Amino acid sequence: MKNILNLKLTEINELLKEKKIKPIDLVNEFEEKALSSSLNAFITLNIEAAKKRAIELEGKEVDNLFFGIPIVLKDNISTKNLKTTCASKMLEDYIPIFDANVVEKMEQKNMIIVGKTNMDEFAMGGTGETSYFGATKNPIDETLVPGGSSSGSAVAVAAGIVPFALGSDTGGSVRQPAAFCGVVGLKPTYGRVSRFGLIAFGSSLDQIGPITRDVTENAHLFEVINGFSKDDYTSADVEKFEAKDLKLNKKLKVAVPKFCVGENINDEVLSVFLPTLEKIKKMGHQVDYVEIPFLKYSIPLYQVIALAEASSNLARFDGLKYGYSPNQYDNFDDFVTKSRSVGFGAEVKRRMMVGTYVLSSENVDIYYKKALQVRQELTNELNSVYKNYDIILSPATPTAAFPLGEKRKPNEAFFDDLLTIPFNMSGHPSLSMPIGKCGIKPIGMQVSSNYFEEKKIYSFAIELEKELGV
Repeated sequence: MKNILNLKLTEINELLKEKKIKPIDLVNEFEEKALSSSLNAFITLNIEAAKKRAIELEGKEVDNLFFGIPIVLKDNISTKNLKTTCASKMLEDYIPIFDANVVEKMEQKNMIIVGKTNMDEFAMGGTGETSYFGATKNPIDETLVPGGSSSGSAVAVAAGIVPFALGSDTGGSVRQPAAFCGVVGLKPTYGRVSRFGLIAFGSSLDQIGPITRDVTENAHLFEVINGFSKDDYTSADVEKFEAKDLKLNKKLKVAVPKFCVGENINDEVLSVFLPTLEKIKKMGHQVDYVEIPFLKYSIPLYQVIALAEASSNLARFDGLKYGYSPNQYDNFDDFVTKSRSVGFGAEVKRRMMVGTYVLSSENVDIYYKKALQVRQELTNELNSVYKNYDIILSPATPTAAFPLGEKRKPNEAFFDDLLTIPFNMSGHPSLSMPIGKCGIKPIGMQVSSNYFEEKKIYSFAIELEKELGV
């Protein structure tokens, strides 16, 4: 039987239950697809350990939907005894001694970790091109960017190499590549999924999220990874999400920010998004355009807050306990300078320098504290919208996927996340789902709701997915 991994999760699960296939068949299929792929979606393959685990599972009862199915993880999620590089020379040979909380949850379900995916270095980038291990390519068209920073995870799912993957999202890094590759990606409510074991970029923004082929499978994977963790002081002690009863019991009030359909949004995107809004109206939902003035500050907010947090988090990488160590140096200062100069790529160094500047001396008051105030105002505005509306809809990205290697100014790269950043700043949950194509390029819609209302997002998205037939 070929292309088993292309089947729905429920179909694969049934074949395993009926003993028509074994977990080793799934691992072997993954290996064949991964090794023959030209997309550069992986940094490390875990084939031998995965095969060993698959054979161990043969004698066990298939007791859940994910039993024996291969999964890949973004290479900034800590995996015990399996290399975790953050796509950086700095951590090229780093092997963690512990698992992230999400890894422990997946292993409890007997999923099989088959590899670590390529990404923008330390999650800094939106195109998949800043990786020390080379750019990831979009399976829709290998000349296009796949989006980032969770580029490899989105590509592996979109290309049919695995049914699902995990990424991380600091400013759009799950949703943007999901949109560019035509798959589904969720950034959960901040605190819904433990960050323990996720190598930090922006600690007040980072969230681990699932990337899948459809909305229902996304909800099921989210059910596995969400939940309170005593290892993470930002973990939310709320009722655990369960992927059941995912259907709408009423028509929704939908808000569309005027900013999100304005001059900053490409015509390719609007040519698919606006007709989708009309279909949503015909489905019986109320759609209103609303003003959210502070959305326009999203990019500078991110540039101040995220980069300040990044410069602080990445200060730990100095080549002493782990990380790249130079062979020749004159003194301690020279050692650290050479370690960081060679170990980090250009984009990471650029962002760390900006962040260090923001946090230095009087700049803390001028930039950082001011940004925190504006962030709160943006959050307040979004909360006000959710008092009157069930969900907020927008395009997931201001453009469709563009060519690899396109020359852009460093500042321009941040605008790829123009529409996703606000929900990292506020902490609200947000999902990207495909709603159609412009030519061959997938177009994604972003669905966001109030804190811990992922069930409402999924229920609406499942209904829309059926209506659109995507």
